[in-house]
Amino acid sequence: MSAWVALLAAAVGYLLGSISFARLVTRLVAPGQEVTGVEYRVPGTDESVEVKAVQATGVANRLGPRYGCLTASLDILKVAVPALVFRIGYPGTSYFLITAATGLVGHNWPLYHRFKGGRGISAIYGGFLVIDWLGTLVTSVVAMFLGLVVFRYVFVDLSVLVAYAGGIVLMIPWIWFRTHDPAHLAYVVFVNAIFMLASIPDIRMMQDVRRRGIEIDLATQMDATPMGRGLKRVEDWFQRLRKTSSRENGQKR
Repeated sequence: MSAWVALLAAAVGYLLGSISFARLVTRLVAPGQEVTGVEYRVPGTDESVEVKAVQATGVANRLGPRYGCLTASLDILKVAVPALVFRIGYPGTSYFLITAATGLVGHNWPLYHRFKGGRGISAIYGGFLVIDWLGTLVTSVVAMFLGLVVFRYVFVDLSVLVAYAGGIVLMIPWIWFRTHDPAHLAYVVFVNAIFMLASIPDIRMMQDVRRRGIEIDLATQMDATPMGRGLKRVEDWFQRLRKTSSRENGQKR
């Protein structure tokens, strides 16, 4: 590997990753709207929580799911496209992994916006699409199944988190099983560490909510954000499927 090409890959990834599509979409669609710091009402209470990340979820809350989906798609592409260019341009090397990794760093700590960015889920999946598109699908589906079906009846407090972000953790065993390549493994471990580091403010916010004596049950957590409401619809589909299967088994007996 060339040190100069590695530096170029890192710079391209970071500078493109620093483009804040959440800010751009909000500015174009609703000039004057604030996208930094989104306040969510806690259903069933007079309390609210504030998430200070600049991300697609905030756009969806302010402008609707259509623009939230657009923002997430652009965040995926800003990492996937340059990573794909380096993968095609330098086959057999790990430059594209560097581009994907620094794209995530740029998304979470953007150079153009005083290093105030998002949490990086869209950026992570953008990079992983180039690395292993099948793994992107498998880890996401398995995480949703574990969170919404398995954890719901065992560790309720963790079910939404597992469904939402568990796919990122599952990338570690998946990529090792698929490649046995230390460079790929280092990449997925790195993005997990970056995601956890960027999520520290959210973790502290939830701890503060609990210290204030506010108990947020599973349904409330899922109703609080568009992502949660989407997961809830998936969960409802799982429940209907399970009930239909139970009825069919009962009729066979």
